[in-house]
Amino acid sequence: MLAQQQEADMNVVKQRFDIVDKATFRNGMSRLGSAVNVVTTRYGGRSYGFTASAVCSVSDTPPTLLVCINRASSCFHTFENARHFCVNTLMPGQEDISNHFGGKTPMGDRFAIGDWRGGLTGVPILADASVSFECEFTNSIDEATHRVFFGRVTDIRENEARATLHYCMRRDLNG
Repeated sequence: MLAQQQEADMNVVKQRFDIVDKATFRNGMSRLGSAVNVVTTRYGGRSYGFTASAVCSVSDTPPTLLVCINRASSCFHTFENARHFCVNTLMPGQEDISNHFGGKTPMGDRFAIGDWRGGLTGVPILADASVSFECEFTNSIDEATHRVFFGRVTDIRENEARATLHYCMRRDLNG
């Protein structure tokens, strides 16, 4: 009986399943809520940033985060070459910052909205973010259209308000 199960398992591994289409995948993922973040860095004397929902913890020993960025993004090459970055998790009421960093706003104009300060490593930190994770790049891998950046957390700043802006069903939600 065990040999039959192992053979069946081997056949499943060899089976190639159809991949769901892009629209079906995007619709399904729209139901997977996440925090809204603005990821920032400083490179060549200038500040750069983008809105991201693909951010999560990797480990607490040592404290490590991952951030996904589309390799076609206008600021991809900057992040690819920078040494540090900051994940600024937005609060309810900061939808304008999310839209500003997630849209077609020129990079030089993005930091005109919000109270930005230099972190320990010089990266821009949003003073009134829910939480900010300042990180040092440690590794990266490419997958499909994106690169996954890993960063060792070097500093955390929390807001006493304890509120986080969430994105689900293609809209911002207060939480």
